[in-house]
Amino acid sequence: METAVKKDAELEEKLQKVDEMLEKYKGQKGALLQALQEAQGIVGYLPLEVQKKVAAALNITLSEVYSTITFYSFFNLKPRGKYQIRVCLGTACYVRGANKVLDRLEKELGVKVGDTTDDAKFSLDACRCVGACGLAPTIIINDEVYGRLTPDKVPEILKKYE
Repeated sequence: METAVKKDAELEEKLQKVDEMLEKYKGQKGALLQALQEAQGIVGYLPLEVQKKVAAALNITLSEVYSTITFYSFFNLKPRGKYQIRVCLGTACYVRGANKVLDRLEKELGVKVGDTTDDAKFSLDACRCVGACGLAPTIIINDEVYGRLTPDKVPEILKKYE
C-alpha cells in the first residue's frame, strides 16, 4: 500500500510540472508536438490525464491530441520500461530470423510486443529498419545495438540488464 501511495504522490508531482510547463504554450497554435514531447519527458508517457491537460492548454480537442500521439511512434500511451528493446523486423533482419529472436524475447520476458514487464524493467517493441542491415538480425536495447542474433543469444543479452 505504501508503494501505491508513493507512486500517486510522484504522479501528482509530475502532473504539477506538466501544468507549469504548459503555461508557456497556452493558446499557441502549432505547439502540440513540442508540448507532448515535453510532457512525455516529465511523466515518461502520456496518460489520459496528461492528454486532457495538453488539450485544454492548447485549446484543441482531446481527439486531436490522441490522434497525434498514436500517429507518431515516439509517443507512448503506457509506461515504458527502464530498458526499451526494439526488434528490427525490416527485410534483411526478417529474412535472417528476426521473428524467431522476437519470439524468444517474448518468451523470456513474458510480454508481447508493445508491452512492459510487470517490474517495469523491460519494454518490448518491433520496428522496421534500424539501419544495421549488415548485422541482421538486430535488436536495440536503449542505445546499444546487438547484431547477428540467434534466439539462443537472447538470455545472455538480457542477463546484462538484470
